[in-house]
Amino acid sequence: MSTLVTGGAGFLGSHLCERLVKQGEEVICLDNFFTGRRRNVANLLDYKNFEMMRHDVVDPFKVEVDRIYNLACPASPIHYQYNPIKTVKTSVMGAINCLGLAKRVGARILQASTSEIYGDPEVHPQPESYRGNVNPIGLRSCYDEGKRCAETLFFDYHRENKVDIRVIRIFNTYGPNMRPDDGRVVSNFIVQALKGEDLTLYGDGSQTRSFCYVDDLINGMVGVMEQEDSVGPVNLGNPIEFTIKQLAEAVLDKVHTESSLTEEPLPSDDPTQRKPDISLAQKLLSWNPVVELSTGLDRTIPYFREIIKE
Repeated sequence: MSTLVTGGAGFLGSHLCERLVKQGEEVICLDNFFTGRRRNVANLLDYKNFEMMRHDVVDPFKVEVDRIYNLACPASPIHYQYNPIKTVKTSVMGAINCLGLAKRVGARILQASTSEIYGDPEVHPQPESYRGNVNPIGLRSCYDEGKRCAETLFFDYHRENKVDIRVIRIFNTYGPNMRPDDGRVVSNFIVQALKGEDLTLYGDGSQTRSFCYVDDLINGMVGVMEQEDSVGPVNLGNPIEFTIKQLAEAVLDKVHTESSLTEEPLPSDDPTQRKPDISLAQKLLSWNPVVELSTGLDRTIPYFREIIKE
């Protein structure tokens, strides 16, 4: 089996590449290193079945593979709002280039979509049937609408050209290989605590998220790719809900710092609730996240402690 992973040097991509390489698959990791980093895949460079390709999915490319995982796109608000037009191009043109390749070589292709397509949800928890509540002209829309359009392209290529697709919608995921400057809440809190800084709550911290450890997410992603019963979309995430304040308090308890909590205004269009309905993943894959938040933080904090020392 030969597999292309776009965005393969990023947070999720690097974990996926490692999983596939150690399964014995021939893996091509494609990344432009905007948010991905070579250090994330440095442990794979000596494997004969791993190849690194520096390339941007916005530009056409050709490889011969059996599977394509399209993970290429900045996923944190700081990074996808840095160049919003490029973010849309990455989602839309990247999807077109990946789908065109899948059509040409007859590969199965998986799109890593996002819970952000649900916007600030009016349905809770969010099932795949929910069409979302997204602001199409807001600061987050470059990512939200880019991913929504990518899903449209995937299903149109499937209907019109019989491309063998899979679509997953990823909810908040955390773990080693996250960037310390990505602005996501888990990395923010851990880095601030390790530096002895106050932890920043946006709003009063009552908004909720569901935090999935990366190993659980990768298990679900590979499972969706390999099952034969549904093209998706399939929600992947941890259905156990925490407030942002509860997360901050858990990090403070783990790091043993003198830091306290401070409040800042809530960003524009920031969802007040986020929790996946994973009944479809449970039915298709018998999949459930097994790593509790406390355990996941214990595995993640040492990684950030080493990164901050560098």
